[in-house]
Amino acid sequence: MKIEKNKVVSIHYTLTDDDGNKIDSSVGSEPLTYYHGNGFLIPGLENELEGKSAGDKFTAVIQPADGYGVYDSRLVSSIPRERFEIDGEITVGMQFQVQTPGGVAIVRVIEVGDKEIKIDGNHELAGKVLHFDVEVTDVHEPSEEEKMQYESICSSGCGGGCGGCGGNCGGDCGSDCGGDCEGNCGQGDCNCPN
Repeated sequence: MKIEKNKVVSIHYTLTDDDGNKIDSSVGSEPLTYYHGNGFLIPGLENELEGKSAGDKFTAVIQPADGYGVYDSRLVSSIPRERFEIDGEITVGMQFQVQTPGGVAIVRVIEVGDKEIKIDGNHELAGKVLHFDVEVTDVHEPSEEEKMQYESICSSGCGGGCGGCGGNCGGDCGSDCGGDCEGNCGQGDCNCPN
């Protein structure tokens, strides 16, 4: 069976950067399973998978525009420390859910100062060329249960639909799209550590 829209697909993958450094891998654990053609993966990888079958192995080089986006310096800003309504220390790498004029967004702390905290709204892989080694392990029609599960995610999950996580609703939707803090963030405040 070929990979096409609305098929359930399982893959093993290893993701590396331009220098060959491993960023992520499913090898040695469960394969990544997703609902093809519905924005669960970055667009470039989903396009590369189209038409493949179980057993196929391939490499793909995904440019930033088809991955996690081109790095946008406008998404970096400094926020007064008092806007962060959390107990405990704020550290580099922490993620927060914030309310923006465009809706809920996830930001990452990149610098901590005495009076201000610098945050970055870009995905941490934005602007990077991504190198994937992929093996397709399964392709099948969704069961009724799978169809209901995936359609429920697509209609109410990541910011109103699949792709609302910058195109990556897949395995990390829960952490990248709000996780435990969904609905707890005030207007423009950064009060939800992930």
